[in-house]
Order: sequence, then C-alpha cells, then structure tokens
Amino acid sequence: MRLHTVLSWVYALGGNSVYHTMARDSSSGPPSKAQEMINTDYTTVVPDTGVTREYWLAIDELNLAPDGVSRPVMAVNGTIPGPTIYADWGDEVVIHVTNNLHHAENGTSIHWHGIRQNYTNQNDGVVSVTQCPSPPGSTFTYKWRAVQYGSTWYHSHIGLQAWEGVFGGVVINGPASANYDHDVGTVILSDWSHQTADELYTYAQTVGPVPMDNGLINGTNVWNNQGSRFQMKVQKNQSYRIRLVNAAIDTVFKFMIDNHTLTVISSDLVPIKPYTADFVTIAMGQRYDVIVTANQQRIADDFWIRSIPQTACSANNSRIDDIKGILHYNHRAGTPTTSAWDYVDGCIDETNLVPVVAKNVGTADFMTLEDVTLGSNADDLFRWELNSTTMLVSWEDPTLLQIHENTTSFPASSGVIELPQANEWFYLFINTSFVVTHPVHLHGHDFFILSQGPNPYNGTLNTKNPPRRDTALLEGQGHLLIAFQTDNPGAWLMHCHIGWHVEEGFALQFVERESEIEDVIDYKSLKSNCGSWRAYDTKFDIQQIDSGV
Repeated sequence: MRLHTVLSWVYALGGNSVYHTMARDSSSGPPSKAQEMINTDYTTVVPDTGVTREYWLAIDELNLAPDGVSRPVMAVNGTIPGPTIYADWGDEVVIHVTNNLHHAENGTSIHWHGIRQNYTNQNDGVVSVTQCPSPPGSTFTYKWRAVQYGSTWYHSHIGLQAWEGVFGGVVINGPASANYDHDVGTVILSDWSHQTADELYTYAQTVGPVPMDNGLINGTNVWNNQGSRFQMKVQKNQSYRIRLVNAAIDTVFKFMIDNHTLTVISSDLVPIKPYTADFVTIAMGQRYDVIVTANQQRIADDFWIRSIPQTACSANNSRIDDIKGILHYNHRAGTPTTSAWDYVDGCIDETNLVPVVAKNVGTADFMTLEDVTLGSNADDLFRWELNSTTMLVSWEDPTLLQIHENTTSFPASSGVIELPQANEWFYLFINTSFVVTHPVHLHGHDFFILSQGPNPYNGTLNTKNPPRRDTALLEGQGHLLIAFQTDNPGAWLMHCHIGWHVEEGFALQFVERESEIEDVIDYKSLKSNCGSWRAYDTKFDIQQIDSGV
C-alpha cells in the first residue's frame, strides 16, 4: 500500500465544528474543502472533491497467531485485519486486489460492505452475481465513488475466506452528528477458531452452529495466557470516536467500556441523532460509531474494553467474558480490575436509531413475502431456504453476464426477484418460525425498517423516518419488514451474514431495472475476468460445494 501522511481538517456543522483525522495518500494533494452539513442528503448531494484514492491489496496464505495460537490464515497485506481504506466523502476510490493464494481452488473477490455502488454494480465484488472469482496470480481492480460517509469494512465474498482473515476497515470522512476530539479509526470485533473455517464447514452443514474458540478485537486477544490484548490509550477529558465493526462468522456481541458511557452517532453508514448508552448490541455485518469521553480516571487508570458474545444466539468457547481490550490513561496499560455494566443477554437490534436526514417511506408498489426454513440437499447437508428455495449460483456464470447474454428467465435456484420499474417502493417481509436469529444484509441500498420483532406481526408499519441501515436482525421466531426504492440499477445480493448460512443458501438477489444494467457495466472487463476464471477452472477442475456466494 502506498505511503500515507496524516492530515486533518474541520467540517462546519451548523455553527459547531468536528475535528477529523485520517491517513491520506501523500500523492493526492491538499485536503477537501467540502463544507457539506450533517443534514445534507447524501443520496442526492455528494461533494465533488476531484480526488482519487488508490490502494493496492494482496491476499495471501500464511500462518499467524492472532490470540497466541498459530494456525493457517488468509490475510490482506499480511495482517488481520487488513489495511484500512481511507477516503473523503465524494472521492473516487480505486483498489487493485491481487490474488496470491496458493491453492488451486482459491479464487477470490472483495466486497465493499455497505457501499451503495451507485451505478457501479460491477464493483460490488460478489462472485456468481457481479463477477467471476479472480484466479490465483491475477489482479482485479475495483472502482467506486464514496457517495456516503462513515464507517464500514471490506471482506472477501467467496466461500468462507472472509472468516479466514480476508477483511479490513473502510473509513469515509465526512460530517458527524456530535463533536469529538480524536478519531480512533475502525475497531473490528470478530470471533475466532483454532481450526480454519473451511475445516469447520462440514460440522456446520451436518451438526449445526459451530462453537468458536475465541474472539478478537482488531485482530488480537489472549488464549491460555498467550497472545496480547487490544489497547487504547486516552488522555483525561478528551473524547474519542470508535468505529465499531462486527466481522464475526456467527457471534453477536455487546460492546462496552467499563465505567464509560458511549454516545452513539451512526448505525451502518447512516448518521443518527446522538443517544447515550452503557453498551451497544452489534450483530454480524453491522457497524456503530460511538464516542467515549475519558472522564473516569478518578476511579482507575485502566478499564476493560469488552466484546461479550450473546449466548442467546452465539456459541463461543472463550472463557466467560474474556474477549477484552484495555483502555488506559497512563503511558503503559496495567491489568484492569473494573466491572462490566449490567446487561441482559440477548440478540435484539438497537432501537434508538433516528436518522439525522429524515426520510419517510411511500406506499408499497411491489411486495414480496419470504418464509425462512431449514432443509437439506441431496447429500443430506443443511440448506437454508427462502420460500422453499435455497440459493445455488455458479461462479463461472454470474448474473451480470447472464443479463448481457440476454437470459430470458433465471432458474429458481438463483433466487432472483425482478424489479423492472424505476423509483418504486419495494417492501420485503421476512418471517421465521425457527428460534435462530439471522442478520440480514442488503447490497446496493440502505433499507428502511418498517417493523421488526417477535411473531406474530401485528400489522403496524413505521413509515415516518424509520431506522435506516443495510444490516438488521431477523429475530428468532420473528419477522423483519423492510423497504427500499428502486433507484440503483444492478444485480444486488441479499443474504444472512452468518457465514455458515450464506454458504448454505440463505440468500436471494434483486435484478433491478434490468433494461438499464447494460449501460452501467464494463462487459469487456467482466468477460475478461470470467475468461480467466473459466480457463483456470478447466485446468484444475474446481469443485464448487456451496451456494456460490
């Protein structure tokens, strides 16, 4: 990755100012002078910075010991998490991703989680939908514009690579809904196993939820007195923005810092009206931006930072409450003796999410009902089903290529829902009688949460500035009713963000405004990518054993 220097600047926010710091590419010129306000609607107005940020990422196989236990991993630029991608709101972003994986079956891709990809669907990074896998030895270049701002992450979107270590943070600087002094950057929470995720996949398909061994905070933790704790040094009475990401394969966390209150200012990539809380519940794929003020030194110099698995919907063998870091006021961190905030174990989304830019939801032009069930395939392996269909799509024949080749109908196993009309309101109602909780993630859009909770659904809708995000929990034995407008032509995946479940077919896709897709895709590049993969596949006879996404 290119050398970066640290620059900073001020955004005007209604008479107040918020100080931001980021790592900026030293070759890219002076900082942006955009003064967009926090109440600017980023879906209609985006600053024209005239700046392009360019990054180089390489995915490789090596051995690392994130919690002191060495095991084979896949990593980006040799680290877990990989390097953070930084940009300003309005920048163009170009990332060159090289596949240095050693084994023949390891094609790859990178998905930019939560990035809307407005009219850049081809760069969404989903194999079997927007591209073929990039074979070992090749480089794939992704290009997209930062039309949103806030905190998110990138990860592989093929097989279980994301949970072997192929992930990293994304920070897009812009306004904030509350003041703070320092930007900590992304703090990525993840679960971790001492076997590879691929080794555990058979267990997931035949037995059920896989108990993970441990968890990490920004790629580090301890196990049997090995490893090291994540540390965060603070100065008294200074405030710090923490950009939380849950990158786990199957663990919902409660995040807290002993004795310190959090001010929550963003959910996913949507700025919200600030509220205070002792902790936040964060599901797989979700992000929260929180501000913590270092005002508790009178109690102690060292405080536990806690990432606590919720046993109601997660299986983790870590010693009780031992996924921890240390917030410290002194030059060196000691061992905290502080106690956690009281909490109730559970897997329910945060509810105080009021978007700063208020938007109301129109009446449904089109609505689909999806019932989530669990079945099995011909090999008696678990497969999740939506309306009795489990997704099965092909790496070598992505949806965008099928559209280009004038496919007139998609097989039921592709899970396609066609949305041909522009700017219509689409409602999706998802329901389950199973006790399993699922984090549902939509590509290419934020969605509005009209209703969410246990069954039975009482028929009421919240259409007046409801919570807006791209990943929300479908509670066990519950429902999730979401809405979005058809304002972004493309093929967009929606799936459960439990790694095992998406591989077991819990997914569908929206082919949105198909008549306009041809004009926004570089089919020369797409066909070149697929030609390379097909030649590689023919040479090594790659066997696809999962859903394809």
